[in-house]
Amino acid sequence: MFSEGEREGRTITPDDLKAGDPPVHAWPKDAANAIVRDGSRLNEVLIIRLDPNELDDDTRPRAAEGIVAYSAICSHAGCPVTAWIKASEGNDDVFKCMCHNSEYDPRRGAQVVFGPAPRRLAALPLIIKDGALVVAAPFIGKVGGQQG
Repeated sequence: MFSEGEREGRTITPDDLKAGDPPVHAWPKDAANAIVRDGSRLNEVLIIRLDPNELDDDTRPRAAEGIVAYSAICSHAGCPVTAWIKASEGNDDVFKCMCHNSEYDPRRGAQVVFGPAPRRLAALPLIIKDGALVVAAPFIGKVGGQQG
């Protein structure tokens, strides 16, 4: 579900996400019991649609029609990852934590491409079911920063 903006609380569908648009911030919703996992900021995710042909071999199986989801919590100090900008090195747009300048490439499993972050963002595998994005498995990797 959208976690902010005019669509806050609404279920995200694949049609809500266009390739090339910035990521949206979202709360996962438990498919089994419909509980929205908004009780902790550690559950917030970034969802973005990318060209499926740009995804690496590790990322592609976790994507749904090019749509990928990652933790919105930086792996360095647990700050929120809020920016979508041109990478400090190269021409791709990347996720950026503005606190300490860590950058993550969502096409390559959100691996660190710049800054002090020690590891990639945790990935949340997705599938499309009945026209909605659905969490397919728990986070892959540790959510949060070194102290988190």
